[in-house]
Amino acid sequence: MRRILLILAVVLIASAGAVTAAIAVPAAFGPAAEVTYRPGIGVSDANPADPVGVTVTGGALEAVRLLTPEGREVQGELTGDRSAWATTEPLGYGRTYTWSGSATGSDGRVIPVEGSFTTLTPQERMRGILNIGPGAAVGIAAPIQIQFTGHVADRAAVERKLSVTTSVPVEGAWGWLPDENGGSRVHWRPREYWPSATTVTVQAPLYGHDYGDGRYGAADLNSTFTIGRAQVVTADVATHRMVVTVDGEQVADYPASYGLESDPNRVTRSGIHVVTEKFTEKRMVSERYGYDAVQKWAVRISNNGEFVHASTDTLGAQGKENVTHGCINLAPGDAEAYYASALYGDPVEVTGSSVQLAERDGDLWDWTLSWEQWKRLSSLSE
Repeated sequence: MRRILLILAVVLIASAGAVTAAIAVPAAFGPAAEVTYRPGIGVSDANPADPVGVTVTGGALEAVRLLTPEGREVQGELTGDRSAWATTEPLGYGRTYTWSGSATGSDGRVIPVEGSFTTLTPQERMRGILNIGPGAAVGIAAPIQIQFTGHVADRAAVERKLSVTTSVPVEGAWGWLPDENGGSRVHWRPREYWPSATTVTVQAPLYGHDYGDGRYGAADLNSTFTIGRAQVVTADVATHRMVVTVDGEQVADYPASYGLESDPNRVTRSGIHVVTEKFTEKRMVSERYGYDAVQKWAVRISNNGEFVHASTDTLGAQGKENVTHGCINLAPGDAEAYYASALYGDPVEVTGSSVQLAERDGDLWDWTLSWEQWKRLSSLSE
């Protein structure tokens, strides 16, 4: 009997051990989630143009939100595997942003996505101004220009951010011209005139760019435009004619009068000029030569005061001799017809005079340089 009781006791103890093993709590499976923020929590001088997001290892993100000081959700995107979330819109300067949401780890535990950071406040927001707006149609000699509101010290860093893409292959290069109006300026010029009907896209992601001394980029610059018909003016000082061709076909041959050759200050400069502005009426004043007159159908071709415009005062000289103060004078009907045809960026090729167009004549002297000379103006040239 004792032996039977002993055997039963052993069986019961063994059974109890089996039951204990079956109901034990299993060890935690997988690592805990770890959340990483960019920029870090508590940062007070984040650049708003830098990537902003949150990532998780060992888990998945749930309902992540980044809120503005007003409580608006910043637009963002979650990856398919829910391991990362990043903004899809730029942030503002001098603002505090707050995270909310959660992440669930492989261990089943939920940890919060929380905290805040603040973007930097520039001492100055430096702007760039692009000369050709979206959707514009321009002439075949139009350079792309970015005029900055301040001096750019590290030109190479800025130039690396600039891009020009074209619908057909076009060789071109950026060139830095001397500062003007207190700010730096950079132009992109094709090696030869643009092919007509080319679509051009310019991108300058300069928002948040650190120019130094507390100055940061105010905005990105972007534009897509087209090159119009290939209109070229050949203005021959010696023959007193102005010939207009469109896509290689001559469409007009006007008698003209150019600047008086005996006065170097009145000579119409030889070289490739570029149309920049048009006025149905333009007041022209010179204290030196004592005139103050309103001229009709005025097309500016340089910043030194050279225009193509109508003039009844020089009708007798047009086609015969050069008597103007540097402008190209046409009869009123001819001037009106040319005015109607002219586009920003059209080339006006003046030949035969004793003075060459040069840097001193204004900001559009890009075409006075050879291609090799132009390329040396790039901050990235070797």
